[in-house]
Amino acid sequence: MKPLEYHPESRPESRDAIDWYWNRSRSAALDFADELRAALAHLRNTPQTCPPYLHGTRRVILKRYPFSVVFRERLYDIQVIAVAHAKRRPGYWAKRL
Repeated sequence: MKPLEYHPESRPESRDAIDWYWNRSRSAALDFADELRAALAHLRNTPQTCPPYLHGTRRVILKRYPFSVVFRERLYDIQVIAVAHAKRRPGYWAKRL
């Protein structure tokens, strides 16, 4: 199992999403955070089972929220590129590669 490395802009994205849900519903924010944690655990444990995506990346799509975790597997780690909203600025994260 490889460690996760986060692109500097990916952590604020996840915090912003949690904050957005928190301001509307605390339970939705907690559920989002739980689902995000589960997605990160899944990609860390079995990255090759996640479907290929754009620009040599892979992604995990959250089940109940319109977000995906975009990542790439590297030699010694797995880099989380983005926690991306499904409908906002598709592919904006490509400049992070």
